[in-house]
Amino acid sequence: MAVAALLRPRAGSGGAEAVWRAQRRQRSTFDVVVVGAGIVGLASARELVRRHPSLAFAVLEKEQELAHHQSGHNSGVIHSGIYYTPGSLKAKLCVEGAALCYEYCDQKGIPYKQCGKLIVAVEQDEIPRLKALYKRGLQNNVPGLKLIGTKEIQAKEPFCRGLMALDSPYTGIVNYKQVAQAYAADFQEAGGTIFTDFEVTNMEMAKESSSESEDGLKYPVIVRNSKGEEIYCRHIVTCAGLYSDRLSEISGCSPEPRIVPFRGDYLVLKPEKSYMVKGNIYPVPNPRFPFLGFHFTPRMDGSVWLGPNAVLAFKREGYKLFDFNTGDFLDAVSYSGLWKLVLRNMSYGVNEMYRACFLSAQVKQLQKFIPEVTVNDVLRGPSGVRAQALDSDGNLVDDFVFDGGSGDIGSRILHVRNAPSPAATSSLAIAKMIADEVKQRFEL
Repeated sequence: MAVAALLRPRAGSGGAEAVWRAQRRQRSTFDVVVVGAGIVGLASARELVRRHPSLAFAVLEKEQELAHHQSGHNSGVIHSGIYYTPGSLKAKLCVEGAALCYEYCDQKGIPYKQCGKLIVAVEQDEIPRLKALYKRGLQNNVPGLKLIGTKEIQAKEPFCRGLMALDSPYTGIVNYKQVAQAYAADFQEAGGTIFTDFEVTNMEMAKESSSESEDGLKYPVIVRNSKGEEIYCRHIVTCAGLYSDRLSEISGCSPEPRIVPFRGDYLVLKPEKSYMVKGNIYPVPNPRFPFLGFHFTPRMDGSVWLGPNAVLAFKREGYKLFDFNTGDFLDAVSYSGLWKLVLRNMSYGVNEMYRACFLSAQVKQLQKFIPEVTVNDVLRGPSGVRAQALDSDGNLVDDFVFDGGSGDIGSRILHVRNAPSPAATSSLAIAKMIADEVKQRFEL
């Protein structure tokens, strides 16, 4: 549903202008506006309207469909919470969020598969890191974890080769776009309003005349889109993913951490070869490299995705190899934090670019786990773009970041600045935390 534009009277028409503005506000006034209809934005809006049914809520989405970007271009894995630093928000929210995700899918009849995951050590020097992961998972209260040997690996994954693996039976898969759409339906059924095709370009405090002061005080923030259409509200929550830094800057808040887009390209097993993979098969993370590495991921439709790699995207929504946007490119390469990251990981980056171009190089990585996979067994598949938050020292911002600002408008905004994987898994838990923060900050 797009915002219906009202015709504005000519400048200088006095009373007609005041009537126009009053009509506009009457149709488009809300207590809280959530910007971004990805899975985190929709989960947060759903939680807010359930907690505060007497208030008016809206979600603003720049695309014509919901969950169009990261929420609709991900692996679909329900993560169990193994990898994350004990005590971190990532760890807490993932474990809580996974339980809530399964419960929600059961309630709504959304199909999922609890197919499990093996994190497989294929080299001797990976075994100590695998055992450390096991201890970390136990600290994070991940259910059902156990270390298994070669024979048990092959019992679970007959084509997989490994010295030792961490078995996580609680890991699953789901279609997160379907989950996000269910959140949206809940939100609308509870009285919430969703505006699509509403790209936010400006946020400012209303400058009201004395005749409109009462309404102006109640809804003092104007959110304006690229077409000049306006929404009036009291408070804003942004969940803008790839554009979280730009929305923060628009509102007068800090541009840090910056978002640098990384594209991940998947391969897909040919359908007749899908029998080779039963559950998720992951590598042992290498702390020297910034990203996880290639893995095998079964999908709800029966296909099996392989990958992804991680290469700098030259467009924030650039899902194809040659997608390019001058502004996005210059924004990324002019940021000192990116160059510091690149210089620290030069060989890794070059190898990722090489693998992005040559199929055989990607298959070689996969053969470490399933030697039978050949170039003839795979096809090029879909891609996603990760909104990677990066600080000025070139460090990947690994945990969730929430902030606001000061002054008239900054104090009325809560920005979700970084919601990395496993944000989809954690979405309902994140929503509870955001709703708590909104209540405290805005005194709802």
